[in-house]
This record gives sequence, C-alpha cells and structure tokens, in this order.
Amino acid sequence: MNVLLEVSGLDAFYGASRILHGVDIAVARGEQVALIGRNGMGKTTLLRALMGLVPDCRGEVSFAGRDIRRAAPETIARAGLALVPEGRGIFASLSVTENLTMAARPGSDGRRTWTLARIFELFPRLHQRRNNGGHQLSGGEQQMLTIGRALMTNPDLILIDEATEGLAPLVARDIWTTLGVIRGEGIATIVVDKDFRSLAKIVDRVVLLAKGAVMFDGAPGDLTSRPELLERHLGV
Repeated sequence: MNVLLEVSGLDAFYGASRILHGVDIAVARGEQVALIGRNGMGKTTLLRALMGLVPDCRGEVSFAGRDIRRAAPETIARAGLALVPEGRGIFASLSVTENLTMAARPGSDGRRTWTLARIFELFPRLHQRRNNGGHQLSGGEQQMLTIGRALMTNPDLILIDEATEGLAPLVARDIWTTLGVIRGEGIATIVVDKDFRSLAKIVDRVVLLAKGAVMFDGAPGDLTSRPELLERHLGV
C-alpha cells in the first residue's frame, strides 16, 4: 500500500477531557475511507486533529512521509490536506465565484487540475449561481461550494465531515456521485456520514470509532457481515 496518511497512537484532549484514545489509521493514495460512529464518538475531533485544529494532541501523524502533528493548520493545508467541515463554513458575504477563487492554489506538486471552470463543470448549479452570495444558497448548494472550495486547493487528501447531513435525497445522491468523481481523480478521501449503507457502496474501507477508539477497520462487506457491531455502534 502506498501510504499517504499514517496516524499512530493519537490521543486528543479538550482541556481535561480525553476525546481520542490511541487512534491508529492509515490511508493510501487515492483510497476512499468512511469514518463512522454515533454522535460524540470522536469523528470530528479526529478530522480536526489531522488538520492541526486541536492544540492538545499526542501521538504521531505523518502525511506524505512528513511529520505534521505539530504543524500549523496552514502548513498542513499547503502540504495537501483539505477539510470540508461540518456546518460548511462558507463566506456568506462573498459570491460563489469569490468563495472558490480565494481558495485557488496549485497542489503540493504544482498541479492545477482543479480550476474554476472544472468546478463549474462538476457542479452546474454553482455556475448558475456564481454571482449569488453564500447566504443566498440552499444547504445543498452550500455543500457543493464547500467541496468545490476544497478541490480548488488541488489536495491529495480531502476530509469531509457529515457529507450529506440535512440534504434532500436527490442532493445527497449528487454528493455521492461527486465522491466517485473525486476518487476517479486519484484524490484520497476520509468521509464522515450517518448513511452507512450509501457509504458502503462507494468506499474502499470503513473505520468505526466508539468512545474515541477504533472498533473496526476493514472492508465494508466485512462490517456488513457483523450485524452485532452495526447494531451496537450505529443502531442499524
């Protein structure tokens, strides 16, 4: 496996509260990994820790062979990681085009695969709304914009927190299709979502978190064949 991200023994704290407990995870180049678990199990904290947004972390985080655990978030982003946060975090006062172009930069190897034109090709609805402010977009359009903004950084790995939360079924289907396009471009992905059945159809591997620790790491089919785990940790 051509490992892109390697996490070993990662602990994360918010004050006196320990959220992550010795998390080990590896992601290969181009691999798509689902990160699942009930609310409050540490999924968002793990993604934030990978981006350098949790100050008190202990353990090892290596990206493309480089130790990034103590790196600043902007350094980690320039190294090739991009975050699509829960809640989207778009700039409401900026237009769609401005939200996208402000994030534009070449990838860590200088490539410029993802351009404004390419994002508008992927998301025709954003092209139609390109002059609208972020506050004028629907929830689905905002999610498209956030994913598009992450792609404009030409990343090697995208972290997507709650990919389809609160979205209508048709819009959610478009997001799943988009994840397939991203995978086809060779971009690795860690995606969090509550819809395990949809995730299981598209990802290479599933990591299940419970109380900040990894309970399962393997192929989707292997988890599906263990209904007791699904019931205990997902309620499905």
